Amino acid sequence: MKTYDMIIIGGGSAGMSAAVSAKAQGIRKILILERSEELGGILQQCIHNGFGLQIFHEEMSGPLYAQTYKEKVDAMKIEYKLNTTVVSVNEERIVTYVNEQEGYQSISGKTIIFASGCYERNRGAISIPGKRIPGVYTAGSAQRFLNLENILVGKKVFILGSGDIGLIMARRMSLEGAKVEGVAELMPYSNGLTRNIVQCLHDFNIPLYLSHTVVDIKGTNHVEGVTIAQVDEHKQPISGTEKTFDVDTLLLSVGLIPENELGYQMGIQLDAHTKGASVNEYYETSVPHVYACGNALHVHDIVDFVSQESADVGYFAAMDILKQQRGNRAHETIAKQGVGYVLPQVLSDSINHDVTLSFRCSKPFKACQIIIQDDTHIIKKITKRYLLPAEMERIKLKKEDLQNISGKLSVEVQAL
Repeated sequence: MKTYDMIIIGGGSAGMSAAVSAKAQGIRKILILERSEELGGILQQCIHNGFGLQIFHEEMSGPLYAQTYKEKVDAMKIEYKLNTTVVSVNEERIVTYVNEQEGYQSISGKTIIFASGCYERNRGAISIPGKRIPGVYTAGSAQRFLNLENILVGKKVFILGSGDIGLIMARRMSLEGAKVEGVAELMPYSNGLTRNIVQCLHDFNIPLYLSHTVVDIKGTNHVEGVTIAQVDEHKQPISGTEKTFDVDTLLLSVGLIPENELGYQMGIQLDAHTKGASVNEYYETSVPHVYACGNALHVHDIVDFVSQESADVGYFAAMDILKQQRGNRAHETIAKQGVGYVLPQVLSDSINHDVTLSFRCSKPFKACQIIIQDDTHIIKKITKRYLLPAEMERIKLKKEDLQNISGKLSVEVQAL
């Protein structure tokens, strides 16, 4: 059986960034396994701009961003296999995959990195009432049809959910001549980035219905209309607030979930909130020498942050191969008031590098303060003008601040 130093499952921005970083540390035998016909992952269908500002300091489209990383992979002579589906990974880090050229194969890795991205919640996951008829798509599926297959899925569209993909598709379909009647959001605030609210809805006069949801889908052989209604504080529809729109398509932008079926089968501990792996400050999962990064770990708002995080994961996995000494998993991190989750979920008893905490607030805040503390003292306080659930926060803690942690580390947000 062939053995690699590092096997990376997923060849999107996370997988390529991790591979490039590990190769720069002198790791030679690296393999990327990608199920699509080209590297880049979801970026290949994201033809809008807004990528690369953090990493390359210029505005790029998704395909250009992916191509830039692919050129680095090729220049470093990193091996990758396309059109390859990973069937299983076990605790001994034996990876079984299948493709047309080699058939069914098994290989082993000294380290494994899960960089498999995420998938969209569909109609079944949110139990929309109404007829199950053609004309209902996830926003990502509609994006792929339009940008890669040149197929416009509808002429009169309504969108449920204000996630970034849905907002971007509202603009994209408007530019192609479709009429977007509106966007309904269950929460009393948008779940998309502010720039996308402005550029994709306000600039095209598309109405956003906050605290609304779809309560009925009409039609016989295809979608002919949708009915939305306002919801109360318990997210239940309020009778008498219904509005009906004559549309032929309903797009769903109702959340992304990290792709972790292989990790689950392997026995990796998953976080109940993020649905991704529970990791320490090295992004190592509960299974030794197995790592996770990118949207497979937790859903990001900006791809540049995916690349930055994944570069760190590639470095830490490389240091693992080079036998870097590490402490034991000792200190749990906790999301307290105003915080949805904190990552990493656990810290070691001996921390030898600066640690970046990533988290999202659980609701919008205006003037507020982020408080990071352990069981005995406050480690850091940061004042913010505002915080939004759609925007991930990243806070770097110096290793000196983490040398004498007592008990659990908590993050909370307090309004000022």
